[in-house]
Amino acid sequence: MSEILGFVGISHSPFATLLPPDDPTRPGGAFLAGAARVARAVRRLAPDAVVVIGPDHFHANFYDAMPPFVLGLEEATGFGDFGSHAGVLPVAAELAWSLHDGVSAAGFDLSLSYALTVDHGIAQSYEMLCGADGPPMVPLVVNTAAPPLPGLERCLHLGRALGAALRASAYPGRVLVVASGGLSHWLPSNDPRDPRLPGERRASVIHGRKDVRAVAAAREPRVRAMGGDPTARVNAAWDTWFLDRLAAADPAPVAALGDAELEKRAGSGGHEIRTWLIGQAAAARPLAWTCYEPTPEWITGMGIGTTFEVR
Repeated sequence: MSEILGFVGISHSPFATLLPPDDPTRPGGAFLAGAARVARAVRRLAPDAVVVIGPDHFHANFYDAMPPFVLGLEEATGFGDFGSHAGVLPVAAELAWSLHDGVSAAGFDLSLSYALTVDHGIAQSYEMLCGADGPPMVPLVVNTAAPPLPGLERCLHLGRALGAALRASAYPGRVLVVASGGLSHWLPSNDPRDPRLPGERRASVIHGRKDVRAVAAAREPRVRAMGGDPTARVNAAWDTWFLDRLAAADPAPVAALGDAELEKRAGSGGHEIRTWLIGQAAAARPLAWTCYEPTPEWITGMGIGTTFEVR
């Protein structure tokens, strides 16, 4: 049977690689120092495999057919956006199939990929915590852009099913669960129903699969232009409240918010907290804060929480 070593919830941002601070006192310095401390703890734990739960930012999934959840089974390739890992990532296929069987038995019908592309939403956090030559992963992609947004309560149920599947798995190893997701941040809409969405952008989120490299090349300069703005909106009070709920092992008030209230308080990017809900429910342990830093220049609140001791 597998052993769950613990859980790491960690924010990601393009600007962790695009705007790294040249001084630890500058924006992002506290977060990156916290990430380094957690990475050292992960190396001491030496997991045999890592389940990484994160979103995709229109580098693999588009609204020609958008699944709420995708489980990578055999091959994973980093897209390489914003300086994240480009190329092959190791996959723990035996564990992936075991998790598929377990959550399927619990009533979850996950989309499956034998050749999954992951972007910085998964690759950045995996590399920050595990390094370039880390243990094999099982990637689980959660849609956090626009419907089909899996319900917040549904994410908690999936996390519990994932934890049960891990504990019952015949995979003979020690497994770390990692959730990669931003906290509060306000992003331009990616919802095809939104009348404010420019026609060219709407076409790209629906039809971008036809030429994903061209779509990414057009998008990256727009994202880069958002960085470095110290007046960008971040709701640090909400981030603190959210992390406190997981520290108390009481995610029910978060799930009770619903999508509209979550977006009102944490922005459209706040939907990424679904990954944290799934991961913490899987580990079934209270979260311990390791680091939190509001980083308007990085357009998000950057947080790290763990369920194991970090020194």
